Amino acid sequence: MAARHPAAGASTRSADSAAGIRMVGAGWKRIGFVAAAFWFLISIFPLYFVAVTAFKPPLAVSQGPTYIPFIDFQPTLQAFRDAVSGLRGDFIGPVVSSVLVSLTATALSVFLGTMAAYALVRFEFRVKLLAGIVFAVISIGGFTVLSEVYDWRVPHALATVMVAALAASILANRLPLPGPVMGNQDITFWFVSQRIFPPIIAAFALFLLYAEMGKAGFKMLDSYFGLVLAYTAFGLPFSVWLMRDFLETVPVEVEEAALVDDIGRFRIFFQIVLPMAKPGLVATSMIVLAFIWNEFLFALLLTSGKWQTLPILIAGQNSSRGDEWWAISVAALIAIVPMVIVAGILGRLMRSGLLAGSVK
Repeated sequence: MAARHPAAGASTRSADSAAGIRMVGAGWKRIGFVAAAFWFLISIFPLYFVAVTAFKPPLAVSQGPTYIPFIDFQPTLQAFRDAVSGLRGDFIGPVVSSVLVSLTATALSVFLGTMAAYALVRFEFRVKLLAGIVFAVISIGGFTVLSEVYDWRVPHALATVMVAALAASILANRLPLPGPVMGNQDITFWFVSQRIFPPIIAAFALFLLYAEMGKAGFKMLDSYFGLVLAYTAFGLPFSVWLMRDFLETVPVEVEEAALVDDIGRFRIFFQIVLPMAKPGLVATSMIVLAFIWNEFLFALLLTSGKWQTLPILIAGQNSSRGDEWWAISVAALIAIVPMVIVAGILGRLMRSGLLAGSVK
């Protein structure tokens, strides 16, 4: 009998081992696919149920669960007609308010956040801790004195002490004060840390401030300007945080070449930096828009009728009119669709690599 060559045996064992690994890998792949499909169905079912309920007649909703159009029930647009006609209260107003406020606040927060992020990327800041303490002492102490001792109105006292505290802190920062010095990373963290605090703290304080401003003749509660101002501050930390990373990808050599040609910083920012950071602007705008569009607490406290937004409308449908799920689903569907479109565009940008950096 001829002896089997050792190399041939090793080759056979290697092939069998590779085949076994491929089979195990294919098995795990099928399990992963089934798990992902199952999770997808769980995630998509609430959206499907809302969409289906929006097209149900009231009788199909009250008789029990039905899921398949044209089989379990006959779809109708009656709920949409009732919403548009105002049969169940003002519906168009909150939609228009959400669109106007969200777009304006997003544009302002992204614009201001981009300018702040550019400054943090290109310039070095050194803020002394004692200068910040000076700002806190003057603003808090001055406000207490002006409002309690001299009986100034809250808006006037607040505006006065803020200007004085800012001027004093800038002057103090130029002095050779001892103590820690905060740099750009600390300032960036300070922006982001504004989102760490519970929103109710800022919302309630803002409500009190707006109420006092209304007593002084400046209507801020239930107003377009007041809500835009609150949402601009709400979205600003996200804008600074996200745009800082995008602007770091813009090569500084391009700006240095422009400076050699005697081009000012503002022209460099608007004509060179912003066009190169366009993918970052689009992504940041979409993310900030999603946060502002879905925000509930600020709109609940700062509006009472005219400028109420979609989240308030959806919450009020159930409490004021009972369980009219077809009407609630119509409002929810109209609130969801724009964010689904935004998420789809954002995902497409990510897949195409446009958000991997504004400069290759």
